[in-house]
Amino acid sequence: MSNRILVTGKTGCRVYTALTNTGADVRAASRNSPIPFDWYDEHTWPQALAGISKVYISFQPDLAVPGAVDIINCFIQSCRIAGIQHLVLLSGRGEPEAEACEEIVIQSGMDWTIVRCSFFMQNFSEGFWTDGIINGELVLPEVVTREAFVDADDIAAVVVEAFITDRHKGKVYELSGPELLSFNEAVARIADASGRDIQLKQVPLETYIIVLKEHQVPEEIIALIGYLFTTTLDGRNASVKEDINEVLGRPAGSFDKYVQKTLAAGLWLKH
Repeated sequence: MSNRILVTGKTGCRVYTALTNTGADVRAASRNSPIPFDWYDEHTWPQALAGISKVYISFQPDLAVPGAVDIINCFIQSCRIAGIQHLVLLSGRGEPEAEACEEIVIQSGMDWTIVRCSFFMQNFSEGFWTDGIINGELVLPEVVTREAFVDADDIAAVVVEAFITDRHKGKVYELSGPELLSFNEAVARIADASGRDIQLKQVPLETYIIVLKEHQVPEEIIALIGYLFTTTLDGRNASVKEDINEVLGRPAGSFDKYVQKTLAAGLWLKH
């Protein structure tokens, strides 16, 4: 019987590498992979799932976007037809739509593990905010709450454990970093560690959206950003969780450690 794992999504690169390092049989799934996979084209799913026993579900761009619940529902049906045995879902912390997707996975009849996360530390170095850090001014919508930013490396490590250890089946893990930080505090730590002047400029969400439209950011991404900054950043996630310690037997990586790793990798250098 196959024990191959299908890995999807943006965090899939870290998960793929970490699983491969354990000797696991892994298949990467993307639009550009040898066997193409597209969340928005269900005709690509059967071939990608052929010969697979476990699937890492990391939906792009986010489970909160319109239509995601229906897509996950259809995908789980395809997994059932393909004989998949174990699903690991990357879910959104504090997102009602993500919780609806969780329920679909839980009721699938397959083994499952749920990994809930909110904002990644890597948003500052590998995502939409990177250019602002590099250029010395990060512009974001106004936020008053603190966030327990989580290291994507920790997320990948937890996902790997979920696949290689049976004790994580039927578990819901909520991942966070070890401390709550405001966006001002996070940017200040990056500035201090790098020895650069980096400012955070917070503007009304309506102003921010106008700027995004001027830069021709896709409408679905604009809607997602508006959702995240009004819903998940309303204080509901302003708490630290110990699930990374429970799964990995060590504390979650700190924001300061993430900053040092990022500086060493040169990801904030001007091109």
